[in-house]
Amino acid sequence: MDIPRFVAKKMLSQIGKQKVILLYGSRRTGKTTLIEEIRQAYAERTLFLLGEDAQVAEVLQNRTVVNYSQMIGDKTLVIIDEAQTVPQIGKILKLMIDSIPGITIIATGSSSLDLVNDAGEPLVGRQLVYQLFPLSQVEFSQKENLIETLGRLENRLIYGGYPELIHLSTLEEKEEYLKSLVNSYLLKDLLALTTIKGADVLFRLLKLLAFEVGSQVSTVELGNSLQLNKETVDRYLDLLSKVFIIFPLSGYSQNLRKEVSKSKKWYFYDNGIRNALINNFSPMAFRNDIGQLWEQWMIVERMKFNSSRGYAPDYYFWRTYDGQEIDLLEVNSLQEIQGLEFKWGTKKPKVPAAFAKAYPDAKWTAVSKDNYLEWIC
Repeated sequence: MDIPRFVAKKMLSQIGKQKVILLYGSRRTGKTTLIEEIRQAYAERTLFLLGEDAQVAEVLQNRTVVNYSQMIGDKTLVIIDEAQTVPQIGKILKLMIDSIPGITIIATGSSSLDLVNDAGEPLVGRQLVYQLFPLSQVEFSQKENLIETLGRLENRLIYGGYPELIHLSTLEEKEEYLKSLVNSYLLKDLLALTTIKGADVLFRLLKLLAFEVGSQVSTVELGNSLQLNKETVDRYLDLLSKVFIIFPLSGYSQNLRKEVSKSKKWYFYDNGIRNALINNFSPMAFRNDIGQLWEQWMIVERMKFNSSRGYAPDYYFWRTYDGQEIDLLEVNSLQEIQGLEFKWGTKKPKVPAAFAKAYPDAKWTAVSKDNYLEWIC
């Protein structure tokens, strides 16, 4: 079963507009498959370059218009896969797009580390940035009916949405794949591009975060557990977010005394990766972390859904020091607020009194198994 990716449609619509299209996403989310489809659609017009090829990287280092013009020739689409592995790739992209008329460049990266940060002058007006997530429910829904969707919910809460999983027939195969993914791929870019004490400390950090999904996390306490200082923990968290394994939510506050604003919550982009880290693929009936799985999955699915429709609000959690809280706040460019509280059980929560009083114009909704598809499809 092949699942069409929404980001592919967006990228295809931009080809021919003298743009640098940056496609980010962790390894194995389907970037190579997507790029191959675009490559085939524009076969005679495409120059394909693999950034991890040492010879390709060496040729690209000769940053002259003559070199790039000769290399590109009459091609109008240049694809650089795993571009973040090419030294000074930002400057290379800038010179190409500024100097060679009529081209579109697609650069993919499984890490946002230094992909365009070294471009000197930012590629303002020249670049479009897209993120490829693991498969979303809104994408699955293109190929399945409502009964199938509802029947696969618990499986997705446990195993997540990496594309390869749909080709694996047994739960054991899915478990092995996810464990292999964690061990073999997700930390590859991080360890290759940065100075880290070793993979072990990253695994221990990720494992601590996996148990604390949905909770406010203290970097000081993480540091104490790992025997690292706070600054090092902060750096590792930033690096892990740049390879699209985890992401933070900050507390939302309009400077009300009781609102938590300085803490962060850390979430994983995929439930399967989180469960692989703690080696727990038990069925939902035997788990004590159902609330965490549901909250994390819904937050990420909501972000995927918003991305698919071109909606890009800022995301926060909301909490007061006396314990009133909301799992997710979406704040758009007009400062309109949508609060979402995710509950797996049948108990229906009420809007927190402090939130209703402080933000009377904000919207708030409780999201359960009964209405969740309204918010992610």
